[in-house]
This record gives sequence, C-alpha cells and structure tokens, in this order.
Amino acid sequence: MDWRVFLTTFGVIFLAEMGDKTQLAAMTMAAQTKRPWAVFIAAALALTAVSAIGVVVGSVVGDYIPLIWVKRVAAVAFIVIGVLMLANKF
Repeated sequence: MDWRVFLTTFGVIFLAEMGDKTQLAAMTMAAQTKRPWAVFIAAALALTAVSAIGVVVGSVVGDYIPLIWVKRVAAVAFIVIGVLMLANKF
C-alpha cells in the first residue's frame, strides 16, 4: 500500500467532510432517534458506498479523459452548485 496516497486521501476527505451536510444529517439523526450505533453504521455504509462509486468512476474516467479536464469539469460543477445554492435553487 502506498501510505502517502492513503494518508493524503484520508486527510483530504476527513477535512472536506467536517461540518458538511452529511455530518450534520448524521448528528440530527442520532439526536432524533437516540440510536447512535444504528446511525453510525448506516452513515458509514452510505459513505463507503458513495466513495466506492467515486473511486470506480474516477478510475474509469481517468483512463479516457485527461486529468486536467476532470478537474475543470469538477470545478465548473462546484461553481454551478454554489451559485444555485446562493440563489436558493439547490
């Protein structure tokens, strides 16, 4: 295993997920249901599934599209989502 890739990925994902909608949703669900372990397991499985989809799609896309274009498309998508959120459309 490439520990540098592992630790970089862990750090980036960990920091990106802190305080986001997913964490707030998990906190809300745990508070509402009073079942923290069920919420933890469900959230962990959901995040694992979403991450697996991202890794598989990224691996396939990376074989056919240059990385610079993947980054550009991702940047445009983030900008569009941000504008939509500011306009209360998302």
